[in-house]
Amino acid sequence: MNFVEELKWRGMIHQMMPGTEELLQKEQVTAYVGIDPTADSLHIGHLCGVMMLRHLQRCGHKPLALVGGATGMIGDPSGKSQERNLLDEETLAHNVACIKAQLAHFLDFESDAPNRAELVNNYDWMKDFTFLAFARDVGKHITVNYMMAKDSVQKRLNGEARDGLSFTEFTYQLLQGYDFYYLNTHKGCKLQMGGSDQWGNITTGTELIRRMGGGEAYALTCPLITKSDGRKFGKTEQGNIWLDRRYTSPYRFYQFWINVADEDAERYIKIFTSLPKDEIDDLIARHREDPGRRELQRRLAEEVTKMVHSEDDLRMAQEASQMLFGKSTKEALLSLDEQTLLDVFDGVPQFRISRSLLDGEGIKAIDLMAVETQCFPSKGEMRKTAQGGGVSLNKEKLAAFDQPVTTADLIDGRYLLVQKGKKNYFLLIAE
Repeated sequence: MNFVEELKWRGMIHQMMPGTEELLQKEQVTAYVGIDPTADSLHIGHLCGVMMLRHLQRCGHKPLALVGGATGMIGDPSGKSQERNLLDEETLAHNVACIKAQLAHFLDFESDAPNRAELVNNYDWMKDFTFLAFARDVGKHITVNYMMAKDSVQKRLNGEARDGLSFTEFTYQLLQGYDFYYLNTHKGCKLQMGGSDQWGNITTGTELIRRMGGGEAYALTCPLITKSDGRKFGKTEQGNIWLDRRYTSPYRFYQFWINVADEDAERYIKIFTSLPKDEIDDLIARHREDPGRRELQRRLAEEVTKMVHSEDDLRMAQEASQMLFGKSTKEALLSLDEQTLLDVFDGVPQFRISRSLLDGEGIKAIDLMAVETQCFPSKGEMRKTAQGGGVSLNKEKLAAFDQPVTTADLIDGRYLLVQKGKKNYFLLIAE
């Protein structure tokens, strides 16, 4: 497979230094992407860079994932309007370990293949570098004029930032440039990749390599991913869509992809999956014939959820998606973990009840649903609806309006799901 051709049809090339394609066709190339370890999870904003590494490895080249344990302590001005918070060593070490575990879903770190992936941390080569040594050995090779000309610096200096640009951030491009030089010298790394906002930092690295040792170095960036309406990709009302289930459950993750716009789905399925071109072209053609079936979004959600989480998580997310709208069963409901249950029924009316009501012989359903809570406005309406088969508890129709409800009915020892008719749900929380 030709790596550049693969990225081109997927819409994943923004800028590329002359000679890059020829290099990749000539030899097995070692290339890296830098990842900022300011959190202990990646979010889907990182995925384009990670997928570049995945495609690189599939095309026979060697990927390096660089986590910025040192540069994460400083902060990159690119694309930001203010200086970031700095992290301590212990937090960074924890974040790096978590990020490597996530990257293992995308890259082969373990095999004996010559192009197996490696994780590197710039803290390893920066921690003993003194300021004086850095100024003498690295700083002298790049002029202030060169650094000032970078877009990321100019934007901050020309009023985008309230507090201007600190010296610490100004030196960031030198530090990132030295990373490239170090990997070029010690790992034979000739290519750095990243988002288009990183072009300035990456080309500082190629310049540093040329000036410090005359090495061969190239740059390639992918476009910054946006939504069709121009808004930032990966942001929702709840915040970032994370790869770690502690912050974004597999169900909510799956729902994000299911709900993308048609135009976005056509771009995203190329960028965020490894499906081959003919299969994607066929999916897009079928989707255009009948967009209402949302076949493209479903396949996109399946592929990305499976890659980031697992087949089992995908299956649970699909079953959970049927919970509100399909004919799901009590077994399916009981199979949900607590976070998924809360995510599925986020937004439905909730009532808090005393757990003591359910002790012993429990409470009659009619009293629970029409007196202790307002699932029904009156006992009369609850009785009438139940007698017509229109009331379910935990996805099972009530046998009688006065059926007892006890602690044995609680889901996860805490929840009761009441359904009135086909579409009206209420979540009761016992405390």
